[in-house]
Amino acid sequence: MAVTPSPVPSASSALPSTAWPCALLLQCHPAAPDPCVRGIQVALAATDEGGLAVTWRLSGDPAGMRIPQAGQALSRDRLWAHTCCELFVGAAGGEAYREFNFSPGGQWMAFDFASYRQRVADPALPAPCIEVGTDAAGLLLKAVLPAACLPAGEYHLALTAVVELADGSHRYWALRHPPGHPDFHHRDGFALVLKGPTP
Repeated sequence: MAVTPSPVPSASSALPSTAWPCALLLQCHPAAPDPCVRGIQVALAATDEGGLAVTWRLSGDPAGMRIPQAGQALSRDRLWAHTCCELFVGAAGGEAYREFNFSPGGQWMAFDFASYRQRVADPALPAPCIEVGTDAAGLLLKAVLPAACLPAGEYHLALTAVVELADGSHRYWALRHPPGHPDFHHRDGFALVLKGPTP
């Protein structure tokens, strides 16, 4: 992979270029501030096999969140309806993209889209390795994606998270929010550019 992620130009203010590996801060959507989570940091690193390791660290009071537990069976199509770490990946120069959902309960799901919210057949992918930890300071989730899960060449990333609060309401965190209501699928949110292995 390339050693320097760079921001995708958009109408939003530019994100600073960051040395690889990197750690970036997500922002809660301004329409609904999060009373429980103080911040979310996402760290990215390349694996020796050409894959991608992504670690979300949620700082806050776990007692104020609904966090899926190991062994708790959730609908894999609706992991995003609960506390969930998410990653969106789109190849450069095209409209198609892939959504990954990683639940603190250990479940995961991937969706493919031909264009904005136009879902197509789910991909057959090797399973990522997921590690989860919680303590009084918050929640940590690490997902290691094999290279086969990622596009070859240059691709754009959206880093996001959904937090389900104890009262059942949701807060939406992203590296970049497009104008208007929370929308992780909007291309303006694909705020980083990385380069995968060349076939």
